Amino acid sequence: MSKLGTLGARLHHGEIGYDFVKNRKIWYGISILITITAIVGLAVRGLHMGIEFQGGAVFTTPKNMSASVAQAETWSEDASGHDAIVQKLGDGSLRIQIAGTDTQQSDQIKEDLSQKLDVPAEKINADLVGPSWGDQIANKAWQGLGIFMVLVVIYLAIAFEWRMALAAFVALIHDITITVGIYALVGFEVTPGTVIGLLTILGYSLYDTVVVFDSLKEQTKDITKQTRWTYAEIANRSINSTLVRSINTTVVALLPVAGLLFIGGGVLGAGMLNDISLSLFVGLAAGAYSSIFIATPLVADLKEAEPQMKALKKRVLAKRAQAAAKGEPAEAAAEEAYGADEPDDAAPAVVGPRNQPTSRGRGRGRPSGKRR
Repeated sequence: MSKLGTLGARLHHGEIGYDFVKNRKIWYGISILITITAIVGLAVRGLHMGIEFQGGAVFTTPKNMSASVAQAETWSEDASGHDAIVQKLGDGSLRIQIAGTDTQQSDQIKEDLSQKLDVPAEKINADLVGPSWGDQIANKAWQGLGIFMVLVVIYLAIAFEWRMALAAFVALIHDITITVGIYALVGFEVTPGTVIGLLTILGYSLYDTVVVFDSLKEQTKDITKQTRWTYAEIANRSINSTLVRSINTTVVALLPVAGLLFIGGGVLGAGMLNDISLSLFVGLAAGAYSSIFIATPLVADLKEAEPQMKALKKRVLAKRAQAAAKGEPAEAAAEEAYGADEPDDAAPAVVGPRNQPTSRGRGRGRPSGKRR
């Protein structure tokens, strides 16, 4: 077995681990800091909306143009007085986007470009995109996002419980805010591809979160009938048991997206790939982070505010204090509290090398000492 596979197995069985839930205030602080930075970037710089959202003209030249992208961009901006986005297509033609132009301006820009590029005006194709069409696209995008959020919350509330639905909703808002803020700070153009990327990463983030929630739901059945572990400790075990899986799926998803963003968009200059690849790259990373560091710790906070969970925590801590007063190991006290008729893996182990159960060598179903 590989080292990563061995690590995953040990994490799953609770032999090792990291206490994510205990350090949740650190993760909350980091997330708040990143979110504030994203909001400030969005407020100061704003989003660079594509032509599909604000209207304008798109000019396509004939094939095998000798002019460079930089030259065409300069000529287009001089002719229009607006910022221009120029892309060289695979057949050598140029695609020039100029926002905020109407039909009359479009005709004049087309004449100026034909002179600069030394191409007959009739061979330059001009397409106009009206601002009303862009408003419709933006409204549909917001409607789709809103419907998606509502359905997600309803589904999670039915499949799990409302606390998990609320935590997943907070994690999704966290991911969207960070992704949009990065777009504002970097200055990439927002296009329909960006919207597609956002919806894609929301689904991925939700999948990662549901995997942890499913493990947590399974391990917390009849939790109040034992005095061995608190809800937060079981939640922490759920994160650790799915940690390697989350890392593997995130890395595998990020590698091709990184190729699109850094090689396709950066090295090869395929600018059309930037709009969707950046949203995917940032969103996938933020989604994996929020599933581990935000969603599950938040569920633990919400659950431990319940009277039943508070009472359970008091009983667990009282048992451990009683064991410490008698000079007994914490592990033996946990087994005594849980009962001899329960299997060893019925409840998760507290992560960390110093808090491991000693019952693994006793055999399953063997009495562990006194009964409660």
